[in-house]
Amino acid sequence: MTVTVLFSAGSERFEVYEHPLAKALAQAGVPARLVLDAPPAAVDYIVFAPGSAITDFTPYTRCKAVLSLWAGVERIVDNPTLTQPLCRMVDRALERGMVEYVTGHVLRHHLGMDRFVNRPLDGWGHAVPPLASERPVGMLGLGALGQACAAALRALGFPVLGWSRSPRLVDGIACHHGASGLAEVLSQAQIVVTLLPRTPQTEGLIDAQALARMPRGAVLINPGRGALIQDAALLAALDSGHLDHATLDVFRTEPLPGDHPFRHHPRVTTTPHIAAATRPATAAGVIAENIRRGEAGEPFLHLVDRARGY
Repeated sequence: MTVTVLFSAGSERFEVYEHPLAKALAQAGVPARLVLDAPPAAVDYIVFAPGSAITDFTPYTRCKAVLSLWAGVERIVDNPTLTQPLCRMVDRALERGMVEYVTGHVLRHHLGMDRFVNRPLDGWGHAVPPLASERPVGMLGLGALGQACAAALRALGFPVLGWSRSPRLVDGIACHHGASGLAEVLSQAQIVVTLLPRTPQTEGLIDAQALARMPRGAVLINPGRGALIQDAALLAALDSGHLDHATLDVFRTEPLPGDHPFRHHPRVTTTPHIAAATRPATAAGVIAENIRRGEAGEPFLHLVDRARGY
């Protein structure tokens, strides 16, 4: 029987996803019809991205799952009409993109590239940077992305301190959890990377108190969620010189407004939410596998825990 897959992630995305999805579904042995529009009662699966035209999932009575193209689901998980299973995107290419972004910016700040590259005379006589083994890095968030980034940094010689809300055990990483664990990581890490999901418990986690715990001259890198950081507190820590720099890929409002202080601050680097893009060629395989599982009556991959929010 042919299943109907509603692509509710925009017509522009459909142009780049249609062929990879059709190919992946065929390889998975799933006869499927990919559509941009269909009567709700005829839809078996919904491929979703934030900003979709669907806000009320009630009419989709036959839908077996909503499959997100994004790793973050905070903009949909609390929708009271969404009673179908919700799966987030966990993809190897997305993971590698995040690893490369985090590793690149950690090395950039560790080596002082902003200060020294193309300024040999200005930098002459300055102390050389420490070795990676002398520069502790804090990884806030030890999910799939956080663990992958932590492993890459550890392979380069950085001591990595990890933090998560609940206890975790990760080989080679000094893992901490809870309020006291967060204070411990922040107080030791010279570079802090935030890769936590946005939940009521993590929103505004990086506030004035948290920033004050970081060593003077530390750096913050946030490719996770904009709402993790209290913007005013971060600006104050940068203006005072307590923090040396912040590299931010995500923001409370996106695109970042043109008049936002982050855009023009000399101690802030902004990038346009590019750290971990979903790539159609590999994401299509994840979507197709979950549809195959749904048709076979097998458990879905990357099923969202509604109580936890991810």
